[in-house]
Amino acid sequence: MDTIFFLVQQTWFFAIPLLVVALGGLFSERSGVINIALEGIMLIGALCGIGFIHIFNHAMPPQLLLLCAVLVAGAAGIVFSLFHAFAAIHMKADQVISGTALNTFAPAFCIFIARTFQQTQQVQFENVFRIESVPVLGSIPIIGDLLFKNTYITTYIGLLFLLLAWVIIYKTRFGLRLRACGELPQAADSAGISVYKMRYAGTLISGFLAGIGGLIFVVPTSNVFNADVAGYGFLALAVLIFGQWKPFRIFFAALFFGFMKTVAATSSGIPFLAGLNIPPYIYKMVPYIATLIVLAFVSKNSAAPAAEGEPFDKGKR
Repeated sequence: MDTIFFLVQQTWFFAIPLLVVALGGLFSERSGVINIALEGIMLIGALCGIGFIHIFNHAMPPQLLLLCAVLVAGAAGIVFSLFHAFAAIHMKADQVISGTALNTFAPAFCIFIARTFQQTQQVQFENVFRIESVPVLGSIPIIGDLLFKNTYITTYIGLLFLLLAWVIIYKTRFGLRLRACGELPQAADSAGISVYKMRYAGTLISGFLAGIGGLIFVVPTSNVFNADVAGYGFLALAVLIFGQWKPFRIFFAALFFGFMKTVAATSSGIPFLAGLNIPPYIYKMVPYIATLIVLAFVSKNSAAPAAEGEPFDKGKR
């Protein structure tokens, strides 16, 4: 049972960032804008969030510090995603090229900023955020070990974002208008909805969540930010497609890929896998091989928004 508890706890560390970033991609693509820049936004969010932790490490209680860093990372993500929103919506640029440009810029910018302020590209921080056991809830048999021990507050933040995303997209007027702009923007425009404003909103929400996703990827898995998020932005796009642009399907897709990443990262600590004497680099390939296999089958029945990636032309009917 200890091995099972360990695997589940580790899976949350890898799955929650995927979930949050994929939900960010969901808002953007539901509005009609493809956000390839998720990887770059994650890097900028992680840089600002970890930088905030590095500066204010002993200035406030650990959990409050982490919550403030989450907001800082989200704000940084919003600012960086504005470049993509302006190019894709206002300038009607190719959305894939715009996102790729930001992905290319972000790691170099992170390294430049880190070296400018501390002569090394690694931004270190003291990881004091792990919660050994949540009071009361951690004492619940089995459930407590699976969900409320050796955890981070970011896990519950990610689950909260999942519920909020479902409510916003399916139970609010804003969500209905957002989906309309991604499916039939001309019809939405004829109904008096500002397609440009809705697409800006979707892209900025995407930036907010992706920025937070960058921070909550780094915090549970390391004590240093090295201008790298291990391709999680692109993996989140795979989770989005696997989840068919639906919040709860995205959640289960994130758990699947998170478990694959857990196996890759902890294979040497799992007695059964360690006993197989398979080289560790084989396990590290597993999440990406699984991504290719899943996308090969799922993409045939894609439920992507009909107008995603298409610049809005007000005169088109």
